[in-house]
Amino acid sequence: MGKKKMEVPKKVAFPMAANYNYAFRYFVEQGLGARYIMQPPMTRKTLEIGTRYSPDSVCTPFKTTLGSTIEALECGADTLVMLFGTCRLGYYGELQEQILRDLGYQFDYINLATYTTGKNRDYFKAIGRVNPKVNPVKVVPAAMDTVKMAEYIDEITAQYYLNCGFELERGAYKRALNQFWTDMDRAASHQDIEEGYQRVKSAFQGIPLRKEEPLRVGIIGEYYTVQDAFSNLELEQKLADMGVEVHRWMNVSHRNLHYSGEKNLNVRVRDLTRFSMGPTSTANIWCARDYAERGFDGLIHVKSACCTPEIQIMPVLQNIGADYKIPILYLTYDSQTSDTGLMTRLEAFYDMISMRKKVIR
Repeated sequence: MGKKKMEVPKKVAFPMAANYNYAFRYFVEQGLGARYIMQPPMTRKTLEIGTRYSPDSVCTPFKTTLGSTIEALECGADTLVMLFGTCRLGYYGELQEQILRDLGYQFDYINLATYTTGKNRDYFKAIGRVNPKVNPVKVVPAAMDTVKMAEYIDEITAQYYLNCGFELERGAYKRALNQFWTDMDRAASHQDIEEGYQRVKSAFQGIPLRKEEPLRVGIIGEYYTVQDAFSNLELEQKLADMGVEVHRWMNVSHRNLHYSGEKNLNVRVRDLTRFSMGPTSTANIWCARDYAERGFDGLIHVKSACCTPEIQIMPVLQNIGADYKIPILYLTYDSQTSDTGLMTRLEAFYDMISMRKKVIR
């Protein structure tokens, strides 16, 4: 009898998405028994690659995720996963797959939009394509750990941008945050995740701050661009470096894991809009007014070029700005957006809200 052929674990990759790839890696390796391919962080080259092979009129996240996927294939991935989603994500999968195959890449493609039927058992069909012999006993706890890691990522990221601009020891917050990313990247168990989380919490608490009546800015906008630091050219870090307390509600925890639902949010903003205009539009309208009612000094609306839902809510945001007398900066990102141009606009916005705060104090 011949020897039984050993099955080689699949090498799985997702497009880069903010800092959530650490959680994706954990689930793939600890829950599915496959190997996760972590492509390099996105750079200008990533965007250039994606732009080269994308339709001209498509939104910028399509181009960055396509470029990131190509880099994953070049790093050895043989199985690609496209996350489900509404808006254009619903058909990103089919279009990106066709582009990649036309370029000559060979891979297995799992488009989770196909398995998003409302029935959890259909997700197990997708899991079976990664590893047909996966142990269901391992999948559930790994999925729970993955959710917890995503929540910790959101919590720590929010704390970082709230406080890093006011540290007395320059760079202390960044060092603690980088250690947290290292811990999440190396995590192989629930205990590893918890220890990494507790370590960064303790580190943050030990950093002395000087914060006296800081400028508070709320950031809202299109789901992918507003969360991904590469896509928004480190918007939050730039503001923090100016001495701004940065708030951003939009993240996986708030929008996906613990979302109160469109119907609930629509009730809160029904005097502003009677219709849902897109996957994050209602949440952004609610969030903008919430920041305004809490006395924030300014709002920044972030969107990618050609993002129809976010274009549609701009008149509503203008009404909120007028009603609550709160300045709003509108930022649109495309493949040509420059770091210098962004800094010029942010500095002007900062000067305006700073002088305004002094006048109305």
